[in-house]
Amino acid sequence: MSTPEMMTLKNRAAQTMAHNMTLVSHHELEGFGGMGEGIAMQQADDGRRILWMAHESAPKNFTGVDVTDPKSPRVIAQTELPHMKVRSNSLDVVGNLMVVASQTKEVNMKPAGLNIYDISIPEQPRLISHFDCSGPYSRGVHAVWFVDGKTVHMASGAPDFQPHNLKDDQFYRIIDISNPSQPVETGRWWYPGTRVGDSVPPPQRLPAKFDTGFRAHNTNVFPERPDRAYLGYIDGGAVVLDISNPSDIKVASQWNHSPPFNGFTHTVLPLFERGLWIVSDECVQDDGKDWPKLVWMVDARSDANPVPISTFPTPPYDAFAKRGGRFGAHNLHENHPLPISFRSDTLVIGTFFNAGVRVYDTTNPYQVEEVAYFVPGTPRLAPAGAIQLNDVFVDDRRLVYTVDRFGGGLYILEMNV
Repeated sequence: MSTPEMMTLKNRAAQTMAHNMTLVSHHELEGFGGMGEGIAMQQADDGRRILWMAHESAPKNFTGVDVTDPKSPRVIAQTELPHMKVRSNSLDVVGNLMVVASQTKEVNMKPAGLNIYDISIPEQPRLISHFDCSGPYSRGVHAVWFVDGKTVHMASGAPDFQPHNLKDDQFYRIIDISNPSQPVETGRWWYPGTRVGDSVPPPQRLPAKFDTGFRAHNTNVFPERPDRAYLGYIDGGAVVLDISNPSDIKVASQWNHSPPFNGFTHTVLPLFERGLWIVSDECVQDDGKDWPKLVWMVDARSDANPVPISTFPTPPYDAFAKRGGRFGAHNLHENHPLPISFRSDTLVIGTFFNAGVRVYDTTNPYQVEEVAYFVPGTPRLAPAGAIQLNDVFVDDRRLVYTVDRFGGGLYILEMNV
């Protein structure tokens, strides 16, 4: 029997919703379940699988969870940040090496940069080196990409980079960590006109209520095209760079839907054999105020003319927009080219904040089909009043690992597709 009270948005948010996905286990991460945008898996030397996750905010830095048995995840490491005005947010792992972003709330603070850890003993992460990116206009590093064991591609500020607008403070940088104790920058690129001293005028900004900056977010490079970097450049759209000569980086292709849309291009995921890009926006305002934030299918066969051909089906606006917190697209599983990562040219998995984690079949790129979803019920003491799934990683066992932005922690799911 239902009553008007049972039909409120708050009560609906408390209910778990699922289709073709099954909850394997859930872990609140010792009460520190506010997770960022960094999830990576290590195959430890002793055969264990360790899931490493960056925290969205202080006091914790990163957490390691033994997921060898996904039904019984176990925290084996959880580290502290040096102060409350710094966060990690992003990390990646190759072998026994982990790179972790370090971003401060304000410019000219430390530590702001890139941290490199030895995780050969997962219970005892050991800092090898810190690459300093702090400066009078820099908050450090927001996002990292590390898949080849020697190169970090990242969105970062720098002590010698002065933006016209403080929202444009993070750009694309390439860091050689072949010697992890001595990281070295080998290349950089920024959106033309955003730096003081550029020969072209600053770009036209979106309306103030949607202006989130012309700065890099995800900076992905794949072995299929090591000469290309696929960047989500926030209000600058999707940018593909020719990085064959890191000291002379050039734009290879570019597509932007804002305006008329509301900005914040987050991820560009290439499907190489199909000549397609999957491009995700990020919702950054509560209660649907910056809706729509979508996932786009782009025909990228022509570098000179990438063309959007469809958008992914969206969770129903009326059911989710006012449920609590953010509602819209965010992170994708990015087909990490590593042995224990799931890779697919057709299945795409993404997080949608209060609309959970969702799986799409892109076999027909003109008519993408949603085939599975999982929306956890509201975590205990959730400040947003609803789940806020922030990031997702899928391993070679087709297990889905997704995390809540606030207190919900880690959810391990099985795809039944």
